[in-house]
Amino acid sequence: MDKQLITGLERDQVAEYVLLCGEPERVPKISSMLGATEETASIREFTVHNGTLEGTRVTVASTGIGGPSTAILVEELANLGAHTFIRIGTSGGIGEGLRKGDFVIATGAVRADGTSKSYTWPEYPAVADYQVVSALVHNARRAGVRFDVGLSLSVDGFYSENKVLRDGEIGPMSGSGYMPSFMVHRLSDAKKMRIRNIEMENGTIFTLCSLLGLRAGAICTVSDVVPWHPTEEVLNFEKNILDCIKIGVEGMRTIMTQDKAKR
Repeated sequence: MDKQLITGLERDQVAEYVLLCGEPERVPKISSMLGATEETASIREFTVHNGTLEGTRVTVASTGIGGPSTAILVEELANLGAHTFIRIGTSGGIGEGLRKGDFVIATGAVRADGTSKSYTWPEYPAVADYQVVSALVHNARRAGVRFDVGLSLSVDGFYSENKVLRDGEIGPMSGSGYMPSFMVHRLSDAKKMRIRNIEMENGTIFTLCSLLGLRAGAICTVSDVVPWHPTEEVLNFEKNILDCIKIGVEGMRTIMTQDKAKR
């Protein structure tokens, strides 16, 4: 089946190399760094552009928030021939020493989501592709930015999983004040496990791509540190996310160059 059920995309509308982001509004920011770009589709949370990098077609697409919509998009892009995915996203920093504006390149993800569990055993690891991780690390070093490398915590609940710091006490982000007891120490446990950041898509992307024999990696900016709390540190988010995008695009360029050399 060429025309996909949800996105309506067809085979000639998708490239082998794909840059993913969550927000539809971020798609044009990414595609502006490519050549000959055009909007291909816009339906629900999925905005899709196509452009070129080093003369090779590249697709840029938004996943929306969380695992379910991300899995739909990855499935449908894979059905149409996509084989390499780099996610460019935002996250909360958990790792010791991480500051606003730092970047985290994920080597894998703790699958605390529901979508990846619908695909395989609980014990199946969510692991990023080594070539993609290596390309992102290489280009982050070239860019001279602050970055860390390690595991992400991939969750489904933004308000239920994130915490805030009020008067020195950790509390729920949910305005209702509801927080079950098993959630109280969850982020401190994640820090002890040397998890670097918390986000909502890596676990699904890495699991699904591993199962389908595809390559995937991710670089996320630390838009804030968790538990969330007021800070004097001011982040120029627009500049920061553009720096993150540049590393992602250059990472894809590196992979494409390596692939051409192999051929």
